[in-house]
Amino acid sequence: MVENTDSSLLPPTVLSFDDNRLLPSLYGQHEEHLARLEQLLQLSIVSRGNKLLISGLPSNVEIVKVVLNLLYQRLKKGQNVDLAEIEGAVRMVKDKNVTSNGSADNMASGQLLLPDESSEAVIKTIRRHVIPRSPNQVAYVKALRQYPLVFGLGPAGTGKTYLAVAAAVSALINGKIDRIILSRPAVEAGERLGFLPGDLKEKVDPYLRPLYDALYDMLPPEQVERRLTTGDIEIAPLAFMRGRTLSNCFVILDEAQNTTPVQMKMFLTRLGQNAQMVVTGDLSQIDLPGGAISGLADALRILRGVKDIQVIEFTKDDVVRHPLVARIIEAYDRRNPNQIEPSRS
Repeated sequence: MVENTDSSLLPPTVLSFDDNRLLPSLYGQHEEHLARLEQLLQLSIVSRGNKLLISGLPSNVEIVKVVLNLLYQRLKKGQNVDLAEIEGAVRMVKDKNVTSNGSADNMASGQLLLPDESSEAVIKTIRRHVIPRSPNQVAYVKALRQYPLVFGLGPAGTGKTYLAVAAAVSALINGKIDRIILSRPAVEAGERLGFLPGDLKEKVDPYLRPLYDALYDMLPPEQVERRLTTGDIEIAPLAFMRGRTLSNCFVILDEAQNTTPVQMKMFLTRLGQNAQMVVTGDLSQIDLPGGAISGLADALRILRGVKDIQVIEFTKDDVVRHPLVARIIEAYDRRNPNQIEPSRS
């Protein structure tokens, strides 16, 4: 059956809420949450006090009903709602293939639950509780808790590194591991940085800055510094991992697309007892010189189907940065590589 797309012929759907005190948080400052929903779902939302008049395609109206009802329930529990929560809720509900058959009421009443502060998918650290905001992020968090080796693949802004650091910090503060080891290949992204002064830590710090940023989000600054000093958090350049056995630790290899096959094999075979290993990377951002083979791509081919290894692939739909980032990624994905103009020197 073809859906009638002329939504202007249909009367608006009315959605009402019984607690006016929660509406400013639900609608957002200057109704920015409603405006974002309109943009995401190509519909119209008009507020009339505690009532919303929603006009648009019936399928999108059902989605926005589910989203608003679920977020309203979150506010009733005393939890926060922001633009990121709005966008995450839309992703989660869309993934459930909501239709205009009354499922909105059923799902809002409990058949669909967004991850919140009480959810098993939430990663709890000292400074914040990290809530997955897409189905792939939920699957990734579950994989981090179930498998000793997890590959997180996908474009920038999908949370693959951030969630891995959050899981590592949570495991450390809960005593499940003794230390966190952070590693990253020292490959420059298209530019020559030249000689870097300082000791080993100062030389590799620029490459590990995204991991540090995530750490400071999870732990108070003084704890990060203290744990770096005591070795609870260790910075281990990939080239210095050879010969080690990594036990009772959570190991993260970031930007793994820039490893060679030899480096990747060396890293993966460091896994010891009671260790969790996470490898993150974006195969569209390989910076290896001379068209060298990526160790990440090579490992994914070799390890396909191996027991106790989980691969989670993120897409532009999982991007949780500025909405423009997803559109930038989509534009680059559409580009024909043969159209890239050579650099002029």
